[in-house]
Amino acid sequence: MSATRTSNTGQLNRQQPLSFQFNGQPYTGFEGDTLASALLANNVFLIARSFKYHRPRGVFSAGSEEPSALVQLETGAHTLPNCPATEIELYDGLIAHSQNCWPSVKYDIGAVNNVLSRLFPAGFYYKTFMWPKALWMKYEHVIRHSAGLGKSPTVADPTNYDHQHLYCDVLIVGGGSAGLSAALAAAKTGAEILLINDQAEWGGALLSDTQTINDAPALDWINHAIHTLTEMPNVRLLARTTVTGYYHHNYLIANQRITNHLGPTAPTDIPRERLWKVRARKVVLATGAIERPLVFAENDRPGVMLAGAVRSFLNRYGVLLGQNIVILTNNDSAYALGIDALAAGANVTVLDTRTDISDDLLALTTQHALSIQLNSTIIDVKYKGTIQSVDVAKLNQDGSDIVSKPETIPADIVACSGGWTPTLHLYSQAGGKLKFDPDTHSYLPDEAQTLAPDAQFAGSCIGAFALEDCLAQGHATGLNAAEQCGFKTDGIKVDALNTASQLVCNELRPLWVLPCAHPIGNGPKKHFHELHNDSTIADIALAERENFISVEHLKRYTTTGMGTDQGKTSNVNALNVMAALRNKPVGEIGTTTFRPPFTPLTFGAIVGQNCGDLFLQKRTSPMEPWHQVRGAQYEDVGDWKRPRYFPRSGENMDEAVQRECKATRDSVGILDATTLGKIDIQGKDAAKLLNMVYTNAWSKLGVNRCRYGIMLNEHGMIIDDGVTTRLSENHFHMTTTTGGAARIFNWLEELLQTEYPNWEVYCTSVTEQWAVMAINGPKARDLLAKLTDADLSNESFPFMAMLETEVAGVPARIYRISFTGELAFEINVPARYGLHVWEAVMAAGEQYNICPYGTETMHVLRAEKGFIIVGQDTDGSVTPDDADMNWIVSKVKKDFIGKRSLSRSHTAQAGRKQLVGLLAEDPSFVLPEGAHIVDGTNTAPPMKMLGHVTSSYFSPNTGHSIAMAMLKDGHKIMAKGQMGKSLYVALMDGSRQKVTVTGSVFFDKEGVRSRG
Repeated sequence: MSATRTSNTGQLNRQQPLSFQFNGQPYTGFEGDTLASALLANNVFLIARSFKYHRPRGVFSAGSEEPSALVQLETGAHTLPNCPATEIELYDGLIAHSQNCWPSVKYDIGAVNNVLSRLFPAGFYYKTFMWPKALWMKYEHVIRHSAGLGKSPTVADPTNYDHQHLYCDVLIVGGGSAGLSAALAAAKTGAEILLINDQAEWGGALLSDTQTINDAPALDWINHAIHTLTEMPNVRLLARTTVTGYYHHNYLIANQRITNHLGPTAPTDIPRERLWKVRARKVVLATGAIERPLVFAENDRPGVMLAGAVRSFLNRYGVLLGQNIVILTNNDSAYALGIDALAAGANVTVLDTRTDISDDLLALTTQHALSIQLNSTIIDVKYKGTIQSVDVAKLNQDGSDIVSKPETIPADIVACSGGWTPTLHLYSQAGGKLKFDPDTHSYLPDEAQTLAPDAQFAGSCIGAFALEDCLAQGHATGLNAAEQCGFKTDGIKVDALNTASQLVCNELRPLWVLPCAHPIGNGPKKHFHELHNDSTIADIALAERENFISVEHLKRYTTTGMGTDQGKTSNVNALNVMAALRNKPVGEIGTTTFRPPFTPLTFGAIVGQNCGDLFLQKRTSPMEPWHQVRGAQYEDVGDWKRPRYFPRSGENMDEAVQRECKATRDSVGILDATTLGKIDIQGKDAAKLLNMVYTNAWSKLGVNRCRYGIMLNEHGMIIDDGVTTRLSENHFHMTTTTGGAARIFNWLEELLQTEYPNWEVYCTSVTEQWAVMAINGPKARDLLAKLTDADLSNESFPFMAMLETEVAGVPARIYRISFTGELAFEINVPARYGLHVWEAVMAAGEQYNICPYGTETMHVLRAEKGFIIVGQDTDGSVTPDDADMNWIVSKVKKDFIGKRSLSRSHTAQAGRKQLVGLLAEDPSFVLPEGAHIVDGTNTAPPMKMLGHVTSSYFSPNTGHSIAMAMLKDGHKIMAKGQMGKSLYVALMDGSRQKVTVTGSVFFDKEGVRSRG
């Protein structure tokens, strides 16, 4: 196998050589090369190893459909795995390596898998690793070590990414002949046009062709078209941009690679990639077609390629891949490669699986002295580091078997063509239906069965493979799209474009699997239909035998189309093979689901600017400067940085929390509670809204009175809780959990806008408008009295009341509520006064040894009282009854959200997990949160899981570890007087901890302290 650079083909800048490295070896290419074309020009055909069997693999295609030549691009922070070499534009200094091989791509120890391949058929991992169960952890270690192909970067990406929104009248996807023609026509109407091309150069398949338009090279027409469109103010051109997703209402996502082709030395002040979010009135898909391979014995060897790819490397990149080229085809289009390769000096043999060809094609082969063999196929590829030769034999009448002795033909390159598959992934993503077209033997849009999307088509994506048809369809479709947008098309003439006759995909013989000298699947030679994941025809046959005949089951069982290429060259062949095995027309088999993205996206492109601080905002309270000076250790809660604890010198977290808990219960502690969600609710129907979203009644709540409430979703499950205060007749102040603030606010707005649009209610998020500090403990009233003139006595200011007054000379709202079970006051002041009031409270509290505490102490204190935290003690499957909170569910309200679901049989069935308390037999042992509760029948897995631990801490105020848990039939256990029942908590080290079931309140069970 010996590739050569031609002197008279290709669109390279040969005046600009570029140096690069592959697997540590230096090479040279030219500006305009891809990594694939440059490697092939340097006679590097072995690029990678296959996923499962580690077989040698090389370049198979010339575009985004590449399934085999995946490389690790660059190193360090700039590294990217699984990059198709065909999509990497060559730049000076490029570094790439083979992946999925060790110690090298030439000598890969993983190739032993190929020798043992009969042990690894489709689905082997589902069967092999089920027994013995005790070895699963060892299996998992090996599997995880073997999984994947490339390696993700281990350091942060230093480059920038961008997102941008765009609107247009007509979006045209595809920069080939049909797309350019559509853009030229639509632009003349004055419509706003966006033309997107996934490659750096415009022209699509014409870049690899020798076609003429108006007796001039097609490249001249392309250049003129781009110049014309560039000069038009209503046209935007985006090259190096791939439309990766098509969603409802003509919303499309396109990823533009701005500086990828410049490598790590690209300027850092501009984005590396930009994700465009486009809304278009009309969409024209001119996405072309992808050549299908033929499936024959040993068809995965490096040097076996798509015929169109071999022609592309010759005509576009100036690389003649071999001196002896064998073309295997079932249609006319591959003959164009034979003519071009002959002209470049190669020896060419065409093997055509058809029994006869048209007179015109026969005359053409005679004119060019092209050697052809009809009704023939390849039955073996002889490979020793490179392709040496192929064995050829004649086919029987129906193509199912060979009928002659093999003939050996010298070969460097095997170029195959099994027809062309219209590229309709985007259309399908948006809900478009497909139908099998027997004339083109491909899937085409089934617009009769499709309600969406609102797309139009032009060119080979709907089976129009001739250039003249692509140009004509593009022009007509572009005008039609603009006209549907309201623009006038009268007087816009069709440009006169004359094209030469062209070899296209016609008279195709649909042989999806070509026979070899032994029964497929039972001999040493493999027939690969899916190169990316090493799936063979034998795997499909196995799937059929094991009844994995549904298309989606076939896909997953054989991993067909599940690689980074998404089955662009494999899916149609797989569907036809399954259809044949089931004796059904392929149109009845169905298709797999096309999912975005069309080609892989980097995480950087997906995230855009929303990374680092812009991804997770560091929201802090006004008291943050004080916390920092006092050495607070933080916890991320939602977007907030909340002090978790305040360690003193030499203290660890446990020691600090124990001290903070004791100090709060013994004297007074202070918590920064600013992060709680706060929603201002006003309007004459405000109480009606609260009655609907809370389970308890709110209409009769007095002014300046507070009430605790829980919210349910429509399934009757707890989703949030908090205290809401009535400030006046139609004015309420609602609090939510810190993490649920935005979600609950959005939910209220959704209810008001979609379910109750006639209600007069106005919701405003005021979370950051108020700074909140909660002072808790028996000395809390004495402390607060030093900062306000208000009467804080129980008679004037009872529990669950609100008082508007001044604190430390600042207007404030004081709420008499408690999340610790202690005498407590929550001081709310405008945020700009937060730090001032906090410092005043700390100064006044010195004589009481006031102790600032964080969220970890808050958790211990609330757990001592059995107060739940939504999202920790509940998980989306917990009803009020499960949480032992039936007391808060109104028995007289006509309705509230979730009420009807509470009466379902499911919510009352036996075996539901319900809230209980647990005490460990070892009072110093803190149970792991999330640990499973078991009955102790079995001392080793499998064990019957009865529930799980939700909250667990050591309580310094009880001198015992405490835990809250969700336990099956927990309330029945309590009701039957079985408090004190012994169960076990299974631990990760295989041991168990004996526990006692108890109530969930561990401290001040009578609740007198908060009302003191």
